[in-house]
Amino acid sequence: MAEEKVMTKVKDLNPECKQVNVLAKVMSVGEAKEIPSKFGRSRKVAEATIGDETGVVTLSLWQDQIGTVAKDDVIFIDNGFVSLVRGRMRLNVGKYGGLQKTDKTMESVDINNDMSAKEYPYEPRTYPRREMPGGDRGGFRDHGRDRRRIGF
Repeated sequence: MAEEKVMTKVKDLNPECKQVNVLAKVMSVGEAKEIPSKFGRSRKVAEATIGDETGVVTLSLWQDQIGTVAKDDVIFIDNGFVSLVRGRMRLNVGKYGGLQKTDKTMESVDINNDMSAKEYPYEPRTYPRREMPGGDRGGFRDHGRDRRRIGF
């Protein structure tokens, strides 16, 4: 490593965290499950509990990440981000991030400070109808006279 990365402690994670680097020990790994998608194929996700001396957090492992870590591994998450799932924090490694095992050791983990146990206010995702500039091209437009199909 040419430059030393700034590390984030688990207790310092919050729902607005983006581009975080975390060194943590894997405490447990759950079973993978299928998540249906509104936008195509379903995806697989497994949840792992990871932590350091300041607390624990749930790590979402997606698709190819599943099976890459096991209990008691010490891992480095490079460029991770936090999301909310039903109001609870999840640490994620996206396509611009990295997840790798390290040979470092971590003796103590504070399992009493579960950062994913706290509930944050959240708005369920809604997908607003996209508005086209200049109106709805291809739809019906009412000009006060008649309704005619436009935009072909």
